[in-house]
Amino acid sequence: MDLSDKVALVTGAGSGIGRAVAQSLATAGAKVMVADFNEETAARTCAELKKSGAEAVSRRTDVSKTDEVQQLIAFTIQTFGRLDCAVNNAGIQGELASTADCTEENWDRIVDTNLKGVFLCMKYELREMLRRGSGAIVNIASNFGVVGSPQMPAYSASKHGVVGLTKTAAIEVAARGIRVNAVCPGPTLTPLAEAVIKDTPGIIEAINSRLPIGRMASPEEIARAVAWLCSDEATFVVGGIFPVDGGYVAQ
Repeated sequence: MDLSDKVALVTGAGSGIGRAVAQSLATAGAKVMVADFNEETAARTCAELKKSGAEAVSRRTDVSKTDEVQQLIAFTIQTFGRLDCAVNNAGIQGELASTADCTEENWDRIVDTNLKGVFLCMKYELREMLRRGSGAIVNIASNFGVVGSPQMPAYSASKHGVVGLTKTAAIEVAARGIRVNAVCPGPTLTPLAEAVIKDTPGIIEAINSRLPIGRMASPEEIARAVAWLCSDEATFVVGGIFPVDGGYVAQ
């Protein structure tokens, strides 16, 4: 995959899947705008990319805020002159609770970040890409954007929304040179997941028993699928929803 001379934006790039995506795109030759709600982790990812020889800049961004998203896109263009690839990865899990017990505050917080955030990013990414007549967007949904999950009504609903938004935008802009797709990761060994595993005896065995492949993903395995969708190796892929989940949703 060759992304030389391409400019890529990755939200939620401070850690986990987002950081792995930023690293994968940089390895393929892209210049990377690293965005995250946590300014410190965004700067850390940026420093790692620069250390490996990549061109990268970081910016703190709350994707649920219109003005911050607009400023992020404008800053990307001001810094690099263009936007070729965008990976809308920023998201939160929120609190676990049944549909009957999920609080309105929890619902709003999850949906504002996971769904509204993807919508706002796409809105302003697409405007820039439409001006140029080219681009690739990859939204990070979840295996729970394809199937439901008990105790996660807001999360599952938000990720199902990302899937629907991806398909809708994809058919709107395909004829204008822009490809929009989504990756749906399964359980992945991010730092957050590793912390939960450490504090919850037996959970790793329970998770692995539900996966046909018998193990969780590494962030890098998710990132490689994302990088492929951003590259010219996937020029006929439009509106695809790709589970990268070890077979979970195939069951």
